[in-house]
Amino acid sequence: MTESRYDIGVKTRKEVLGSEHVERSQARTTEFDAYFQQFLTDTAWGSVWSRPDLDRRTRSLVTVAILAALGRDELTLHMNAAINQLGIDPHEIAEVLLHVGVYAGIPAANSAFAVAKKILEQRASSTPETAQHE
Repeated sequence: MTESRYDIGVKTRKEVLGSEHVERSQARTTEFDAYFQQFLTDTAWGSVWSRPDLDRRTRSLVTVAILAALGRDELTLHMNAAINQLGIDPHEIAEVLLHVGVYAGIPAANSAFAVAKKILEQRASSTPETAQHE
């Protein structure tokens, strides 16, 4: 039996964003947005993110760049996923954001750098080494 596009999407979404996030998102789904959530999972995660021609790191960096360029709220989620779930180095994100500055504008990159700095500061303040020094 083959997995449905939705099942593949849920699996991929959990691998990229983390199971906790996906489970919280699913728990908040209502009748109002249930179809949209299914559409999102089928299309973005089951069809696009699951394609074999780009690896997850590349897709993640492209997603960060697009969300930064467009100034979308999901940037924080995808930046956290890039760093926490996929192990993308903050220096790689900085390079992507420099590209955003050139091709989408300095204000977009400036906002995205602010998001990244906040995420990195939160990570630094929650590391065991930092906690021992406080």
